[in-house]
Parts: sequence; C-alpha cells; structure tokens
Amino acid sequence: MDQELLNKTSELKALLTGMGGCVIGFSGGVDSTLLFAVAAEVLGERALAVTATSETYPERERREAESLAKRIGGRHRLIVSEELEIPEFQDNPPNRCYYCKRELFGKLRAIADQEGLPHVLDGTNLDDRGDHRPGRQAAAELGVRSPLEEAFFTKDDIRTLSQAMNLPTWDKPAFACLSSRFPYGTAITAERVSKVGQAEESLRGLGFRILRVRYHDSVARVELGEEEFARAVGSMREEVGRLVRAAGFTYVAVDLQGYRSGSMNEDIAGAKP
Repeated sequence: MDQELLNKTSELKALLTGMGGCVIGFSGGVDSTLLFAVAAEVLGERALAVTATSETYPERERREAESLAKRIGGRHRLIVSEELEIPEFQDNPPNRCYYCKRELFGKLRAIADQEGLPHVLDGTNLDDRGDHRPGRQAAAELGVRSPLEEAFFTKDDIRTLSQAMNLPTWDKPAFACLSSRFPYGTAITAERVSKVGQAEESLRGLGFRILRVRYHDSVARVELGEEEFARAVGSMREEVGRLVRAAGFTYVAVDLQGYRSGSMNEDIAGAKP
C-alpha cells in the first residue's frame, strides 16, 4: 500500500476507536466487510455487524455474510427487513431506497440503543457521492455515520486494503438488492423479486459473475460484464435463454451496452447512470 492509503487507514482506525462502539449495517459486500473487519479489530466486542434478510436479499448473499462474519471473528446478528410491506416501497418511486433505508436504519438504531452502542454505521464511500442514492437522506435523518467516506476512502482504496487484509471480498463484484432490477413505477412484489432472483442465480450457476437481470414485465433484460458477453450470445446462448425463461420470463434480451451500475436511473433527469 502507498503512504496515502496507509494514512487513510490510520484515520479510519482513529475514527472508529473514538466512537467507542457501533452497529454496522453489514451486507457482506466489499465496503461493509472492510468496515466490519477494521471495526472488529479496534473495537472488539463493541462492534456489532447486523445483516438484514428479506425477499430482496438472495440466500447466497446471506450465507456469504455469515461466513465472512465468522472469518472476521466479530459479533454478528441477523434480522428480518420488511421493506416489501411498505406501500411507498412497493410502488417503486425514484426515491424507493429512502423508504427501505429508513426502515433498516430505524431497526439498527433500536439495536444500538439496546446494546448501549453509540453509533450506527454504513459502508458509504467517497465514490458514492455522485450517485443517485436516496437512502442517504434516511441516513442523515437517523444520524448514521459513514467512516469510509469520512476517511476519504475510494472504492479502489477499499479493494486495495481488503486485499492487503486477506479479505475474500476484495475483488467481489458490486451487488445491489433485487429491487434495483425494476424500472421506477413498476410495482415490486415478492413474486416478481423471486423471478429475478431465480434467473440471476441460474446464470451464476453457469459461471457468470458480473450480471443483472432487469425486469420488464414478460421481458428479462440481461446485463453482463464485457468479458462475459460473448459466452452469453455464443456458446451458451441456448442455455442462458432456457434458464431465464424457466424463471418465469417469456422473452430474454441481452443488453448490448452490458452491465452498468444503476442503469435503471438512466431515465431520471440529472441522475448519474
């Protein structure tokens, strides 16, 4: 690691130490895994990672989060998130994530109060500032802090430090909850989420790592990483189509633009795709 990243790491540890205790929203992704690992190192039992499970959170991600928590050795707890019971969330407006995060952070704040831990933390980093993230409003309202952002960590910094700490998530592809697969205004239901989840799990079973299955009624629009595109439209074309249709879609389309984070934001004026 270069000196700049070493300095950021020292700042992150100092921030966490000064907090005296925290509850971390822990998805098992690149950002929250690093945050939990560092917090467990400097705070020990005063750091508690909490993973929220729901229909929008694949079982595979839950298992990975539990495995990572055991590897890190810190305290870990599972809770149930109930965003699909929130009418505003189901309606899927452009600020959908606000309602989900408000529900989640409210539960994390209650746990923090019960445990006598003064802070609730999330894994937001410096690169997230320019993205369309309505959940940040909920974080601000409930006093959630983002130590990685406060210590000026970029995504590349997080991956580099994660690799140096031997965290297996250092090269894990980005993941967002399954509700992000739906165009704004398209109602989110448990049945529709299940179809998307089944299609993505089936494609991962074929070895695809960077992918999204976007829901467009009877059409599944499949976004893939650049290096994986050729396989999907070439030697594995029939198998890809068969598995996605088996999940409940009538038509399967492979997006020529490939995977890009937040592609459902492209219809929002002024939002970054």
